[in-house]
Amino acid sequence: MNTVLIIDDEEKLRSLLSRIISLEGFEVSEAANCKGALKKIETHLIDVVLCDVKLPDGNGVELIKSIKQISPETEVISLTAHGNIADGVQAIKNGAFDYITKGDDNNKIIPLLHRAIEKVNLSKRVVELEKKVGKKFSFENIIGKAKPILQAIELAKKVAVTDATVLLLGETGTGKEVFAQAIHQNSNRSSKPFVALNCSAFSKELLESELFGYKAGAFTGALKDKKGLFEEANSGTIFLDEIGEMPIELQAKLLRVLESREFIKVGDSKTIKVNVRIIAATNKNMEEEMKKNNFRLDLFYRLAAFQIHLPSLKERKADIGLLAKHFADVFIVKTKKGHVSINEDCIRALEQYLWPGNIRELKNVIERAVILTDSNSLTVESLPFEIQSSSNVNSDHSLSAFSLASIEKLHIQKVLNYTKGNKTETAKLLNIGLTTLYRKIEEYKIQ
Repeated sequence: MNTVLIIDDEEKLRSLLSRIISLEGFEVSEAANCKGALKKIETHLIDVVLCDVKLPDGNGVELIKSIKQISPETEVISLTAHGNIADGVQAIKNGAFDYITKGDDNNKIIPLLHRAIEKVNLSKRVVELEKKVGKKFSFENIIGKAKPILQAIELAKKVAVTDATVLLLGETGTGKEVFAQAIHQNSNRSSKPFVALNCSAFSKELLESELFGYKAGAFTGALKDKKGLFEEANSGTIFLDEIGEMPIELQAKLLRVLESREFIKVGDSKTIKVNVRIIAATNKNMEEEMKKNNFRLDLFYRLAAFQIHLPSLKERKADIGLLAKHFADVFIVKTKKGHVSINEDCIRALEQYLWPGNIRELKNVIERAVILTDSNSLTVESLPFEIQSSSNVNSDHSLSAFSLASIEKLHIQKVLNYTKGNKTETAKLLNIGLTTLYRKIEEYKIQ
């Protein structure tokens, strides 16, 4: 319920306004002077204040400043006497939402009050969304206890509070954009734009237009001026993912932005100044790229002022179970399923897999498993065949991954999965006797 505070030394008027406003569904409190009003605002959440200009211990117009200092989101409607325009104008300057003439504009109070409440509620939603965004992209939200990821988080926290350019290195799917968002969110630029671009997703011409914008008439189809992402990110952060894929011709232009904080739009001759923090990321071996002359040495050293290596899942196996359980919880909510746990054999199978796609691949695997499961537990059988196969090979050290026996075991397991454990059907498909199948299942310890 929204709250309204009426500040007026006339008790009868306060009571009348209180009754009228209460009937509109608001929670109403009263104060007779400045001191009592400020005490209520300090101790209670007040959405809108109706304040008389003339008060026994001060001026209602000046009181607005004090109210805004204590509670910036609170809106104030000033009640002026005899249509005093000067008081009304000063009230607006001091931060009032609006002003009305006391006694003459009583029929305007309720509509004005509802408009003020709309503004308050919008401000509350914005604050709540900012809190959610801050929480989503906080370092505390990065899951992991393994030493390599904790070291990466610690480095990111230290560089976040600076304006240093950051280069994130790591395999595909290791969470480079999550780290970039967290660095931005924990910097003094957090209230400014965060703009992300995948450099591998565009041709040279389109990438140049996306980054720097263009003037009308610069090329066929350029009907009006377009802002580039550097302009859009001004005062904030731009994240250049897959920077190793940037064409060599554009690298000189990016180097100029890093060195002078200025650039020229496509088809223009005027330089544009920007204040942008750059965070770049790549999964490439940059030393090899520079040796092949695919990447400028001077640009690399400007980008690599502060490097952070993001570990692959192979380097943080201890976190695979934590991440799997987290993703399971997320997708259980999204799919509106009841409680679904992950059994220990399933966790072990996940830990034995090499995860070439890293966290992104793990997330997709768990989403698929949650969608397909009809039970309240994810098991090894819930996982894709390649992960089950990896688990079977790695758990049986007596078999070489390249031996005929190993291949036979994997093939039998695959067919059993296909028939959903129907051994008679499996034997038919394998073209062997049922007794032979049972013997091989026992020999290879197939579950």
